[in-house]
Amino acid sequence: WAYATMGIVDKQLFSSFVPTSAKLMDSYNNQALANIAWAYALANIDAPTLFNDVFINKCVEKKDGFAIEALRQLHQWHLWQTKENSNTGLQIELLDSSYNVFTSEHPTVSKLQEDVVAQLSSIGLDPQEEVLMDSGYSIDALVEVNGKKVGVEVDGPYHFIGKGTSPLGSTILKRRQVPSIDGIELVSVPYWEWNELLGKDEVKRQDYLRELLGLVEDNRNDT
Repeated sequence: WAYATMGIVDKQLFSSFVPTSAKLMDSYNNQALANIAWAYALANIDAPTLFNDVFINKCVEKKDGFAIEALRQLHQWHLWQTKENSNTGLQIELLDSSYNVFTSEHPTVSKLQEDVVAQLSSIGLDPQEEVLMDSGYSIDALVEVNGKKVGVEVDGPYHFIGKGTSPLGSTILKRRQVPSIDGIELVSVPYWEWNELLGKDEVKRQDYLRELLGLVEDNRNDT
């Protein structure tokens, strides 16, 4: 779980843990069940001998003891099992509660996001903010580019390890699951790239977004 949280995936290492993890199933508390499920979902390593009826029944048995964060993790695991793969996911006893918790968080819109959305509008797009997708993920801004829906994620410092430039596991998982499950392209505006543009005029920020989204600069290129 610690490796996955930091976005570190060693497939051989994760695969080697499967037999031992399965044997220890009866000793896991609620958070441990959620952690191991989330870690393998992030690593994208199929483990049918670990995530079988025993695991699912253990989750049902402990259904009343899952904290909010654990339910969020289980929802992402369920997406991985059932949408990205064709495996058995959560039973109805946990399915609704995990989805409701996952979609109930009210996002805080940062000044960074407000600025990006304002510039998206300035280049002629009509961004929809905080759009709830079928997967349960919320997208910072949804725009239409050349007839296709594109999600724009404004990734601030807390999406990265130590507020650096390497994405956390949660960021990696969202970037993978949204395109895979919701069928839309997802692009990222990382905070350090946008911050470099803040001291420049708005045209520079608008050009950045045009390039990111593959838009043709009609007005300037047609002259």
